[in-house]
Amino acid sequence: MEKSDNSFLKTADLNSLIRRYSLPCIISLIVAALYNIVDQLFISNASYLGSYGNAANTVVYPMTVVALAFAVMVGDGACSYVSLCLGSGRTKDAKRTVGNAIVLCIAIGIAITVVYLLLEDVLLSLFGGRVNAQTFAYSREYFFWITVGIPFYVFGQGMNAIIRSDGNPRFAMVATTLGAVVNVIFDPIFIFGLHWGMMGAAVATVMGQVLTAILSIWYMCHMKLIKLDRDSFRLDGRVIKKFIPLGMTSLLTQISLVAAMAAINNMIRIYGAKDAIFGQEQYAQIPMAVVGIVMKFFQIVISIVVGMAAGIIPVAGYNMGAQEYNRTRKLYQLILIYEAMVGAVALVIVEAFPRQIIDLFGAANESSYYTSFAVKAFRVYLCMIVFACVNKANFIYMQAIGKAFMSSLLSLLREVIFGVGFALLLPLFFGLDGVLYSMPVSDLLTFVISAVVIRKTFQELSELAAKFGPVKAGNTSVD
Repeated sequence: MEKSDNSFLKTADLNSLIRRYSLPCIISLIVAALYNIVDQLFISNASYLGSYGNAANTVVYPMTVVALAFAVMVGDGACSYVSLCLGSGRTKDAKRTVGNAIVLCIAIGIAITVVYLLLEDVLLSLFGGRVNAQTFAYSREYFFWITVGIPFYVFGQGMNAIIRSDGNPRFAMVATTLGAVVNVIFDPIFIFGLHWGMMGAAVATVMGQVLTAILSIWYMCHMKLIKLDRDSFRLDGRVIKKFIPLGMTSLLTQISLVAAMAAINNMIRIYGAKDAIFGQEQYAQIPMAVVGIVMKFFQIVISIVVGMAAGIIPVAGYNMGAQEYNRTRKLYQLILIYEAMVGAVALVIVEAFPRQIIDLFGAANESSYYTSFAVKAFRVYLCMIVFACVNKANFIYMQAIGKAFMSSLLSLLREVIFGVGFALLLPLFFGLDGVLYSMPVSDLLTFVISAVVIRKTFQELSELAAKFGPVKAGNTSVD
């Protein structure tokens, strides 16, 4: 049914294409997010870990994002360049790109592990680990074992994109999913059965990452379009200079998130210490633990949003390149509507059922202060989640239709200028609550700017459609 030249992308029903291309991407992203979320679920329900373990998980999480940033820089960049090479018949360059990406992922994973082990205390302090002694001790325990698994994590995540470029998104999804399943199976065994604590949660995670890496290695030996040989692994500066820049947007997006998390964690530590309740030693870890849980929920929602938008990049790009501007505009409209709907459902959940969500993360084992702050955090921190979803979808679609500069500019504006800026500024006026206000304020202001960009883009696409003629008869099935 598919045509080898991909011309079906400009004739097939857009809703069908959204389902077909977005669903595997959504599942892969949700599964990847579940690694850290599953750890936190089991940690929070272990009475001997509780909110201290939750806070420790929140402290360590940004360091895993840094590792992910470099993995996707290599993986996404290689994926894009391999596709270009295959399309132009340069098989040798495609092989060299995959081989070089494998070498770089291994080298980067080892380098990050060495740096993390050497700077352990500095990094944990930077991300708010010294909120109290117990949280810092748990952070060190969790961090060490997570760091041991970094080379496997970087390799598995980097190869995931390359596997998709080889035309097998299903295998990429399965490799990630099986790793997450291993984590889910062994987390309760290690935490509740063997009482390994934070070490148990981390070891279960690393086991899953090792399995994903092994499956990725197997696939590299059985690629459909590219057959690697010894020469493929010889580092080639010319090829590296071609594919690394293509992954820089992915790197910057992840790194900007880390900067925002560092600012938020430290403001929580500083202004939590000034709070009448959370300034007490036995409650000091609660705000960091709670915000970490709120962010995990948000991460699942954003995984759906990013998966839906990123999944249709080939559809948007193909139609834009084929001058099917009416169709490109219609797809843009559909994606924004669907992403807003995802945000609306999430908003109802966080506003109506925050207590039920927090109960999943061991609220029964904590004080009333934990629950009351968690309810407020969910309702305030995520009150503009609809705008957050539309913003993220807009960033990705801009990139898909060739507006990479605008996409990067909007993303950096949201995550760095607003995300970091308001996290540092608002607590000066509102104390600990200012940290909670930083997210909705950032999303609202970004949406105001995004709305202008969205309107302008719709106008441009309409003008182009008028200039180059109406959509073909075969495309009318989507309207």
